[in-house]
Amino acid sequence: MSDESRQYRTAAVIPAAGRGVRLGPGAPKALRALNGTPMLIHAVRAMAASRAVSLVVVVAPPEGAPEVKRLLDAYELPGRTPGSSLGSTDYLVVPGGDTRQESVRLGLDALPEDIGVVLVHDAARPLVPVETVDAVIEAVRDGAPAVVPALPLADTVKEVEPAAKGEPEPVVATPERARLRAVQTPQGFERDTLLRAHETVALAGEGATDDAGMVERLGAPVVVVPGHEEAFKVTRPLDLVLAEAVLARRRANDGF
Repeated sequence: MSDESRQYRTAAVIPAAGRGVRLGPGAPKALRALNGTPMLIHAVRAMAASRAVSLVVVVAPPEGAPEVKRLLDAYELPGRTPGSSLGSTDYLVVPGGDTRQESVRLGLDALPEDIGVVLVHDAARPLVPVETVDAVIEAVRDGAPAVVPALPLADTVKEVEPAAKGEPEPVVATPERARLRAVQTPQGFERDTLLRAHETVALAGEGATDDAGMVERLGAPVVVVPGHEEAFKVTRPLDLVLAEAVLARRRANDGF
């Protein structure tokens, strides 16, 4: 395959090895049901909905890869057209690590050599629209080493000096809100840039939770494209209620 073809082939890596304790006891967050379907399946469908994505790699809990593979096999996913490779999407499940940083690296290790653009997407953002996915991919293809979708902040943000739980925290500064953005996923990268970041930034503590931040530490440029309000992260029980409402609206408006 030519270097030009490799440059444009795109894969999405979905780290889904965490347990999501803030949603309470039970199944890992990525396997929680949303409108009767696991969030992970919604997230996989969101990535595969882009015609540019030829491979989706799901990074499963270390001991849970067979279960996740069975789960993907049980659901209808975009691009699974028997006997046809045109516009189709392949799916791969690999075991993850103890941290998100480790899991993303294991997902990168599983990519075939002909992939040049990599998306990293949170399984807990199951409702990101395909237009946002495509905008990230296009920006990488246009030459940006790293791209993140993001939204302006609605609230004023305060920087504080952390205190013990329940104690008042002194305000240190009030950042200028117009310069701040709330970052979402999928984050998009030139494959070689992201690999270099994972090879360079040492794993410390719980590891990095933002791949674009790792690229920043290399000194490589990171750019922002408009995010979408429906690409919110499902972290707490109230987020599940909001996600169900979004899906209900989509069904009513688009037959989704």
